[in-house]
Amino acid sequence: MIEVAGLCKTYRVPVRTPGLGGAFRSLFSREVKEVHAVSDLHFRIAAGERVGFLGPNGAGKTTTLKMLSGLLYPTSGTLKVGGFVPQERHPSFLQQITLVMGQKQQLLWDLPAIESFELNRAMYGVELAEFRRTLDELVAMLRAEPLLQKPVRNLSLGERMKCELIAALVHRPSVLFLDEPTIGLDVEMQVQVRQFIAEHNRSTGATVLLTSHYMQDIAALTPRLLIIDQGRLRYDGDLEALSREVAPERRVVIRSMVPQLLPLGFLPQGDGMVATVPAGETNALIQRTLAVAPLVELGVEVPPLEEIIGRVFREGRPRSEA
Repeated sequence: MIEVAGLCKTYRVPVRTPGLGGAFRSLFSREVKEVHAVSDLHFRIAAGERVGFLGPNGAGKTTTLKMLSGLLYPTSGTLKVGGFVPQERHPSFLQQITLVMGQKQQLLWDLPAIESFELNRAMYGVELAEFRRTLDELVAMLRAEPLLQKPVRNLSLGERMKCELIAALVHRPSVLFLDEPTIGLDVEMQVQVRQFIAEHNRSTGATVLLTSHYMQDIAALTPRLLIIDQGRLRYDGDLEALSREVAPERRVVIRSMVPQLLPLGFLPQGDGMVATVPAGETNALIQRTLAVAPLVELGVEVPPLEEIIGRVFREGRPRSEA
């Protein structure tokens, strides 16, 4: 569904020295520097996949999504979405995609949300009967019936995001580009949005490319990861495989303080104790622990996804499965 090969995006940014002298010289001789927002990206995404697109701020994620949706022209390289070249903005291509950006809105601020849905129906040429079926499905999935007649300015952030998703999906796109769809939402609303995206993917088979700084979004929704840094692809593969490769250790966590366990490698942490060992040594440590303190309450944890992704950036590129 999505094919990217050698994709690059370079900006030419004016540079001048501070002060009046620098401003004056820039009138006659302007210096520019090249900023490589995206550099030589290669990846393919099959129809129906849910893929997480990760990277630090400024890594090139949003720039890539804008090129995939046809909002930006690439400097070089090729890309196709659903068989179309995005920057050509063919009407059939626009019918296939949607782009939801958590920090942007498409809803008409002073009108009820239903008016924006009707406007999108007209723009995409969706037949009225099909529009009503789709709208009913989306409203039911998001439990958004009470929001339809409210002016958008009176909706909370979470309520607006529900309506943004409905507006983006009334034309039944087959490719969803989601850029920080849960940003700023409370925990309960984040869960609702994640559940909706997963259910929509299952029911329609739509392809999902998701960026998020909330690792709960990634862990819940995207079994495959694309990780970029400084515009370059650092990893393309399975989330579980990345965890095994970058963070193969396990943490044995004791819920209380048991000083007898200090010789086994446990260290105090909060109200309990933690020992970190290679995954293959976990069972042996548990057996030794229970031999010393048979009534202790314990659990085994893998390092959190935030830590795993951080290691990718600090320690260099892991093996790609692609």
